Amino acid sequence: MKHDFMSHDLHLPELTLRGMLLGALITVIFTASNVYLGLKVGLTFSSSIPAAIISMAILRFFKDSNVLENNMVQTQASAAGTLSAIIFILPGLLMLGYWNGFPFWQTFLLCACGGSLGVLFTIPLRRAMVVNSDLPYPEGRAAAEILKVGSHNAGEGTQSSSGMGDIVSGGLVAGLISLCANGFKVLGDSMSFWLPVGSKGITQIPLGFSTALLGAGYLIGIASGIAILVGVLIAWAGFVPYLTNMLAPDGGATAKFAMAVWKSKVRFIGAGAIGIAAIWTLITLIKPIIEGMKISVKSMNSSSTERALHRMDTDMSTKSVIIVFGIILLGLVLTFWDFVSAVPISAGLMWTLVIVGVLVALLIGFFVAAACGYMAGLIGTSASPISGIGILATIISSLVVYFIASENNLFATEAGVQFATAMAIFMTSVVIAIASISNDNLQDLKTGQLVGATPWRQQIALLLGSVAGAVAIAPVLNLLYQAYGFTGALPRAEMDPNAALSAPQATLMTTIAQGIFSSSMDWDYILIGVCVGVVAIIVNLILKSTTASLTLPPLAVGMGIYLPPTLEVPLILGSFISYFVGRYLVARAKMRAGELAEYDVEQSNRRGVLFASGLIVGESLIGVIIAVIIVLSVTTGGGESPLELVGPDFESTAQWLGLLAFIFSGLYLVRRVVTHKFNKEEALAMKAEQEQQ
Repeated sequence: MKHDFMSHDLHLPELTLRGMLLGALITVIFTASNVYLGLKVGLTFSSSIPAAIISMAILRFFKDSNVLENNMVQTQASAAGTLSAIIFILPGLLMLGYWNGFPFWQTFLLCACGGSLGVLFTIPLRRAMVVNSDLPYPEGRAAAEILKVGSHNAGEGTQSSSGMGDIVSGGLVAGLISLCANGFKVLGDSMSFWLPVGSKGITQIPLGFSTALLGAGYLIGIASGIAILVGVLIAWAGFVPYLTNMLAPDGGATAKFAMAVWKSKVRFIGAGAIGIAAIWTLITLIKPIIEGMKISVKSMNSSSTERALHRMDTDMSTKSVIIVFGIILLGLVLTFWDFVSAVPISAGLMWTLVIVGVLVALLIGFFVAAACGYMAGLIGTSASPISGIGILATIISSLVVYFIASENNLFATEAGVQFATAMAIFMTSVVIAIASISNDNLQDLKTGQLVGATPWRQQIALLLGSVAGAVAIAPVLNLLYQAYGFTGALPRAEMDPNAALSAPQATLMTTIAQGIFSSSMDWDYILIGVCVGVVAIIVNLILKSTTASLTLPPLAVGMGIYLPPTLEVPLILGSFISYFVGRYLVARAKMRAGELAEYDVEQSNRRGVLFASGLIVGESLIGVIIAVIIVLSVTTGGGESPLELVGPDFESTAQWLGLLAFIFSGLYLVRRVVTHKFNKEEALAMKAEQEQQ
């Protein structure tokens, strides 16, 4: 039976016991895989799309399963891909020497409370940033298309089968390339051409070969792509060559030196730009957020108003939100009290730190929830720079604790300095947990909006996912710490430091906190970034006021400076492919479809969206599989690259082969879109359906 999933009166199982159990299982598995990869290379994968695929494959055996139930499973499991971002800061407590392991209850409560706050904070943002926003939400749209064409009830006939064919084709291309690159190592995942600039300077022309990011770029649109390109040029055609010219030794700068300059200086410029752009974004969203909150509160407090709202526009009730918030608040107080009470300080200072820690989590948490939700909507969850927000949160938390500690003479001893630094890192951990979940939550709500889900049920699923993911984090962190150690923190003296997990973000944020408490922090580059962000905001305002369609999203400019350039190039190329292919489709449709031209374009564009979604799916699924294989290998005494088929001498050849494979995937994407044949019957049906709405 075919259902109208957008109907207000739809009565189908959404939040089911079997779905919750399946979602919890997938969450735990994906959290473990993501924690390892995040500590190893500083990157995590989005688990929404792989979870949707797995859910559909399993629930297909149940006759009464449907797209809404599958959506709830992926909503719950998506917490794994984001809550694991807590590893970007928490290992810093071991690097400080303050912890010698990850205590389960402290880690669990920190992650569960922070993640749950991320869910609650995005409830009033839903209408402003999902319903009444034109943000692209690339992974949210991709997940929705996958759920719709893969569902029993998505539709019958050629449209559904063709849609699944596009997704499968994209998935096979991306999956094979990802397996060969990240598993067999016979394809490179990036390459750079380094060029001398001036007497001693150097810069690079970066190339990244991620098909998932190519697909995400196709979905985000040209405005974000151009803004990211501007950020890349500011970093790599401006600051990096200038600073390497100024700072390089007499022999000239090397590629390694240039990357060190980017990481230690230019990236802070990007963080400053992201910070001011995030504040500006929040300011511009204040009015729609307040309006959305008014509607939410009114509907929560009035049964008649709630009944008047469409099923797809109902959030959690006021009573439920208050109860959950009260439990979270109690959990946060207990967590901070347990952390602070281990130190011999006065009761007054102890409760001051507890209260301040909770307030920082609440106040900064709402700000980062809005900023991260916006960034995820702009370029996708996987590419959203959580660590950039983490840097800003580290600075704010450190300054707050620094003021309290200096007023209470905590800096008189080395132990006091260590505790103050640890307290700042612990506070930042809660903020990052909030940021990571909100980074994903709005993406999931966009998926739900497109498939006809009920928001309050999705919000419950995300709360469950936050708790399930939090259960897995401490045991996995302890396992990996005991097996490898982290850079600057080894559990046993005889361990090889070269085999330690680098935990790059945790190392960076710990270094920032230590710099603030030792009064050696260099603020210049962050302030330069703020100035860059202000200029980007002004340019964007001018473009909006003087042109009909041109924009330069300032957050995307900051991300272009902050993110590794090899990750940004596929995003940029994908957005340009989408733009030029779109122009071609419009011109062709006018010639061959006449008055049905817009439906011809929509048909072709749908193929592009589905194939791009398939690219994201394929790389994500293979990323999960390879991560599980790696974890199984290293925990059983095997190597870290159990699937590798070649040695280090093959690296140069692999890079060129990777470039060829990436070019092929881009050309194949274009071919899938432009070779679509116009279906007049389907176009007439689309027109009739649109006229009825």
